[in-house]
Amino acid sequence: MSKYTFGFIGCGNMGGALALAASKTLSADRLAVCDTDPDKTAAFASQGKAIATDLCDLAANSDYVFLAVKPQGMSGLFSELSPILKKRTEPYVLVSMAAGVSIEALTTMADTNCAIIRIMPNTPVSVGEGMILYDANPNATEEQIAGFLRGLSAAGRLDRLPERLIDAAGALSGCGPAFVYLFAEALADGGVECGLPRDKAMLYASQTLLGAAKMLLETEKHPGELKDAVCSPGGTTIAGVHALEKGGFRGVGMEAVVAAYEKTQKLKS
Repeated sequence: MSKYTFGFIGCGNMGGALALAASKTLSADRLAVCDTDPDKTAAFASQGKAIATDLCDLAANSDYVFLAVKPQGMSGLFSELSPILKKRTEPYVLVSMAAGVSIEALTTMADTNCAIIRIMPNTPVSVGEGMILYDANPNATEEQIAGFLRGLSAAGRLDRLPERLIDAAGALSGCGPAFVYLFAEALADGGVECGLPRDKAMLYASQTLLGAAKMLLETEKHPGELKDAVCSPGGTTIAGVHALEKGGFRGVGMEAVVAAYEKTQKLKS
């Protein structure tokens, strides 16, 4: 067994959120973090959530090496990482969350035949309500995948998806929280215009989104059916729905996901 179970290279918004989720299932001595900004790793260490270390120690001694860097930074990272990985003798798993970077590309950059899990998480993993999409290459054993799932069990939902669909799904669930935050802000702004205090409007908007999402997940009903149940004939809700439709609400929502997907495809070129 390696010194660390999970090791995170990069503790930015996404890497930090995942590391925080992992800290809920792993003891601090089994979780390692490193970053070019020492303040980010110091925050984990000072709270007793992880060991702050350097790239060499983390890469050489973690069962799962998480690559939490931007796609454009992967090539530079592997110039340092690959020589360390080649010296390893025990099994390990590379876990990448770089948008648009395929398992095939990761294998080429790593220049070593190892297990690789590609993931697409979203930031709500930090509060235990995230969505993590993943796929793995044939080198990843069932035991390694099970260990990955256990370590991130406090992050939210994990769903295996063929890699060819990860970019599309990531445009929805990976980028989606930002779209939802915009909608929450818009709902709250509407409440403020109607006379509500800002803090009350934000509370009501947030809880409404949370409750509606839970209804979708737990009832498994079509959103149109749930929407119809709220819209009384000639009532206030249908008037609001009409206003959203006049503004092209559903069309714009679709375009947001498609735009995010198309940008992901451009990152590959």
